[in-house]
This record gives sequence, C-alpha cells and structure tokens, in this order.
Amino acid sequence: MDDDLFTIAPADGGDETQLDLGTYAQQAYLEYALSVVKGRALPDVADGQKPVQRRILYSMARMGLGYTGAAGAKPVKSARVVGDVLGRFHPHGDQAAYDALVRMAQDFAQRYPLIDGQGNFGSRDGDGAAAMRYTEARLARITRLLLDEIDEGTVDFVPNYDGSTQEPVQLPARLPFALLNGASGIAVGLATEIPSHNLREVADACVALIKDPKLGDEELAQILPGPDYPGGGQIISAASDIAEAYRTGRGSLKVRARWKIEELARGQWQLVVNELPPGVSAQRVLEEIEELTNPKVKAGKKALTQDQLQLKQAVLAVLDAVRDESSKDAAVRIVFEPKTSRISQAELTTTLLAHTSLETSAPINLTMVGLDGRPTQKSLRQMLTEWIEFRQRTVERRSRHRLDKVLDRIHILEGRQLVLLNIDEVIAIIRASDEPKQALIDRFRLTERQAEDILEIRLRQLARLEAIKIEQELTELREEQKRLEEILGSPAALRRLMVKEIEQDAKQFADARRTLIQTDKRAVAEVRVIDEPVTVVVSSKGWLRARQGHGHEPSSFAFKSGDGLYGTFECRTVDTLLAFGSNGRIYSIPVSTLPGARGDGQPVTSFIDLESGTHVVHYFAGAPGAWLLLSNSGGYGFLATVENMLSRQRGGKSFVSCGPGETLCRPSPANVAPPGGQPATGPYAPATHVCCASTGGRILTFEIGELKAQANGGRGLLLIDLEAKDSLAGAAAYTRSVRIAGIGRGGKEREETLEIRSLNNAKAGRGRKGKAADLGFKPARVDRVE
Repeated sequence: MDDDLFTIAPADGGDETQLDLGTYAQQAYLEYALSVVKGRALPDVADGQKPVQRRILYSMARMGLGYTGAAGAKPVKSARVVGDVLGRFHPHGDQAAYDALVRMAQDFAQRYPLIDGQGNFGSRDGDGAAAMRYTEARLARITRLLLDEIDEGTVDFVPNYDGSTQEPVQLPARLPFALLNGASGIAVGLATEIPSHNLREVADACVALIKDPKLGDEELAQILPGPDYPGGGQIISAASDIAEAYRTGRGSLKVRARWKIEELARGQWQLVVNELPPGVSAQRVLEEIEELTNPKVKAGKKALTQDQLQLKQAVLAVLDAVRDESSKDAAVRIVFEPKTSRISQAELTTTLLAHTSLETSAPINLTMVGLDGRPTQKSLRQMLTEWIEFRQRTVERRSRHRLDKVLDRIHILEGRQLVLLNIDEVIAIIRASDEPKQALIDRFRLTERQAEDILEIRLRQLARLEAIKIEQELTELREEQKRLEEILGSPAALRRLMVKEIEQDAKQFADARRTLIQTDKRAVAEVRVIDEPVTVVVSSKGWLRARQGHGHEPSSFAFKSGDGLYGTFECRTVDTLLAFGSNGRIYSIPVSTLPGARGDGQPVTSFIDLESGTHVVHYFAGAPGAWLLLSNSGGYGFLATVENMLSRQRGGKSFVSCGPGETLCRPSPANVAPPGGQPATGPYAPATHVCCASTGGRILTFEIGELKAQANGGRGLLLIDLEAKDSLAGAAAYTRSVRIAGIGRGGKEREETLEIRSLNNAKAGRGRKGKAADLGFKPARVDRVE
C-alpha cells in the first residue's frame, strides 16, 4: 500500500475503502468544524440560544423550575441542574455546562438574564462564580417567552444523544433573543459578537417590519438606533457608522463610560464613573491607571521608553488618586481625584478616556445559524426578517395544533350531546349488549372515538346540568375553531395576531434604555509642547537628539566612535521626525520627545518598532505641511506631504512601494504643491524642477509640475528611463542648484554642485533617458542645495 493511502474498515464488516490522507483529513476536519460551529459556538437566529444554553433551559423547565405563581418555583442546587443536563442532553464536561448556566444568570453579562441565580455568580471585575454545589438556580420570569409554547406543537424534537428521550431543535421564542441578549463565541473559521439590544426597540422593529416588509433603512434605524449594553455606557459612533455595521453585519462601535462630577467642600471636586463600556471592569481600569503611573520596563529594554515616561508625566499632572467604591448599592463607582481643583474637568476626563478602557471599541459581528441551518453573517434586517418568518411558522404550527385539539374535543362533545338526548336507550343498549361499543356505533351512527368516550363516561356526568355545560363548551369551541381557521386561512389575520402578541410581551417585559447613543469625537490626549525652534541631529547609525535653536555648525556635534553625521534638520518642537524604513514603511517620531543634545542621544529603535529584517535608511524632520519628493532605485517617484506620512502607531505605516531589489532613495524637500495646490513654508524656496541621477552617470531634469501628489503613497510615476543594470541614485527637487555625491577612483568620496546652466543642458520630459554627465565618479545620492 502506498504511503499516502490508508484503509478504512467499515463497522458493518463490508468492503474496505481506500482514501488518501489529504482527502480523509479534509473530510474529518470539515465535519469537526461544522460540529463546533453548529453544535457549540454559534447561536440560532430563531431563539438566539447556543445548544448548551437551549438544553439547560429545557432541562430546567422539565424539572419544574419555571416561573409559576406569584413567587415562582423554588430554586434548586446548580449541581442538580448540571447533572440533569449532562445525563439527558449534553454529554460534555460539567464545567462547560455550569459556565453557560452562570453566564445566563449574570445581569452584567446579559441584558435580560434567563436564569434567576441565588448565591455567588461572579462579578463584573472578573471574579468567578462559586462552585455549583453552593449556588442555586431557577428560570427567570422572562424565560416564559422561550418555553411557554414548547408543548403546543411549535417546534421539532429530535432524539437526544443516546436515544432515551427527546430534545427540541429550537425553542419557540416569542421575541428575537439573538438581539435581546446578544452572543459571543469563537468557532472554527467563524466567530460571532452580537451586542444586546433593548426589548422595546426590538419589539417595535419587528412590528414595523411585519406591517411593512419594505420598511426603509432610515425608518428602521430610528426605531432600533443601536445596541443597549447591560452596563449602560455611551455609544459615541456616528449614526452612519452604526447603520453601516447593521447593514453589513460587521463593524466596530466606539463606546465610552459615563460619569458625573461631584462637588465637594471648599471648591474641591471629584469625577465619579458609574457606567462602564461592555467588557470593561473597574479592576481593569485600576490596573491600567497603575500601569500608567508606575510603568515597568518592557521586555528586552534596559529602561523605560520615552512614551512611558511621557504618559506617566501626563497622567500624574492631572490625577492625584483613584479608588473603587463599588458596592451592592452602586454596581460601579470609580472615584478619580484631580491633582488640584484648578485642573480643568475636561482635561482630566480627556486624559482618562484617551489612555484607559473608559473609552474603547465594541465589535459587531452578526454571525449565526440561519433558518436554513447554515452559519452566515447577516445584516440586522436579515436577522429580523428570518425571526419573523420563524415566528410566523411557529404561530401557524401552534394554531394548527390547537385547532386539531379543538376539533377532537368538539367531536367528543357532539357524541356526548347525542347520548344525553337518548340516555335511557343508551343505558339499555349497554346493559343488554355483549358488544356495547359496536351496538352504539350501529344505533346512533357514532364514530369509534365517540363510542369509546361514552363507554368510559361517569354516571354523574349524565345529569341535566352536564348537558348545559356541554352546550356552553361547544359554543366556545366553535367560536375558537372559527378564529383559528381564520388565522390559518388569512395571512393578514396571522400578522395581526403576531403583532398583538409581540406588543403584549413588550408591554410586560420592556424596560428603559440603559446605553446612551450620542455622537461625540474620540478623546485624544494632546501633549502640550512649547513651540520653539530646534535642530534635530541624526547620526549615521540612527542615534537621535535635538538642540535648541537654529544655525548650529554640523561640525560642532560629536558622535560615538565609528559613528558620524547623517544630517541636521532645522525645524520646531511641534514638528515630526520621519524615519524611512528599507521596506517602504515610514515611522513618525514627535520632535518634542527627542532627548537633548548634551549626550549622544537615543537610538531610533527606542522610539519605533521595526519589522524583523528591516532597518531605517533615511530621515527627515519638518512641519506637517512640508512637501517631499519620494523616489526609489527603480526610477519611480511622487510627491507627498509630511502629514500624509504621519502615523500614531510605533509600527509606522506602509507608504512607499518598492519592487524586488529596489531601495528607497533619500527624500528631497520639495516645498511646493502640484498645480492647484498651495506651496508650503520652510527653509527652502519653492522648487520648480526635479533632477534625477542614475548610478550609470546619466542626469535628467524636468519641471516639477510633471509629477503628481499621492496622499496615500504608492509607487509613483516613472522619473527616468533607466538602462539595464542601472538604477536611480537619487532625485531632488530644486530651484537653482543640486549637489551630486558619489565614489570616485580609489574609493574616495566625491561630490559636485551643478548650477542652473548645467542642469538645463539635461532638461527633457519626465521618463526620458536623460543625458550622460562627465562627473568623473559614480553618483550615489542627489541633494538639494537651496
């Protein structure tokens, strides 16, 4: 047998089957993935429950733990519930079942808890629940909306794992619990993150779609404006962002905490946070504050980074103390005391929001198992439409089931009514006949069902009063029959009934919205920097520093042994130093964070996170409006501003596209916008031309207007037509002259300044080959002189 084949022997002793390992692994993994997706991780659009949750609720209903009477059923130990669930329906670990039970009882995890738990069921700070032998549970009142109709023929039942009993495929949900409580889960290749919503709003949206299936997106958004999280908070995303997330089924919302300012004696005040974003705990916020105010040296570093020191200084400048005063009376109460009462309240709140989880992102991923049994990412409208279809089917099945029972009861009562009219003859037949059942059928033309009922009837039910009751019950049943037949025969009547029931349930269980939806800008903590002139000094090995003022002689700067000057940049403290990576990524370093010029400075790697296998090749410091000419050794280039290249991430942003074997050339200050743009300010006069030099000694100049600006970066336009085995040594924007540097004979560094007359001799259209220049050395870089 080949190495990549193996034999499967069927259990029934039939013929063996040969499969290659790849095919078998693919089939086995797909079956496993589908089992995880549908059997564990994703909720059903019909009832919003995962299988383990559905089994827990159904098992508790069978145990008589439903909400009955004024006080409800007496709770039982959670261990008893878990045992019944495992023994009958869910052959998995007991901890998995108990964790699901605990989550359904946590009011901070579910908007409408389905289980009423007694005992320690955990906290929002991440504390775990007590062991199942200590806690007790029963079904919550709202769970009636999931289970009340389960015995009315509304849903299908399938055998449990060992065939000893039956379990429901779905629960007959009277409202879309997939939206009410949401869901979170990770499957194989799929994940779901459905936020919770307000019951009244969801019910109103369902009613509106039942009445008008073509309801517009704007009208639907007004009825259901956004999620309603259990812990409250505020959604600050724009309405258009929420609508887009609902339309596509995927998105991210910006959510922040809610707070109040408490005035104290003698003009003092404190900020009190009383609502947190979803998934954020008071403990987490306190840990973040501790990390900001008492940072630890990162792995692989010898000291705190500049960013850590800067954040520590910014937070300690406005915050004096923080404490958690949460209790039974206040589920969330985090108190922040300002450094002094003179600090602006807005400054403190902005600092806290910008650097902690008090402002965060909440994902939306509406992935679930649809009515067709397939796991799919759906839009909000699709979710509601599918649930309405499920609810319509459920009401139809319930009505048909009830109609069958009504018709059967009418049939029985009609037989009894006939007997009561001929009671003496019936008694005589029963006494005289050996087979009274058949005799009654022959004499009164009864059905077998009616005859059996008459033979089993009690004598006291043959009284005159019973005849009146039968007549009354028949009247009521025939009216109910008429109503049920109307529902089943008229789609309009069915929709009216659905609307009526949804409105009744909403009236009974609806509550006020907890999460405020109010658009606001994201909090950005701006570091106050005094705007003053500064000279940035960069060494050849990437050591950075800054000296106050302009006009310093480059020769006055000292460097470590073996290091030298890369360049100096006269700019201001509010400007940015750009580091250009060999892979085309550009990293941003605020000039204000650079160390002073007394020492050797700090390496560039302490300010940025370089990708593995890359290094910084060039630098530039300037104002956001400064224009640069960017080019690569392949002969392509474009214009962009410093602002286009800025990134808040230490990992920078991908900006310049370089082909295989190509490298980034030294950026050249252009100080001019393309036609229609405004020239930027800076130390150079507006550039009018571009000079390109190839390593083969060819030079080409053309007007800068032939280039284009690319705000999003890229490869750019062809600057010069390079010959085979030739590359671009550099390109510079200029007004009157440029300096070309390179290596001459004997390995000596050479440079030559070309004035306007020499440059004009090489003038041609962009993308031409240029003119061979007798420089006497091989060009390596091109710089602008002025």
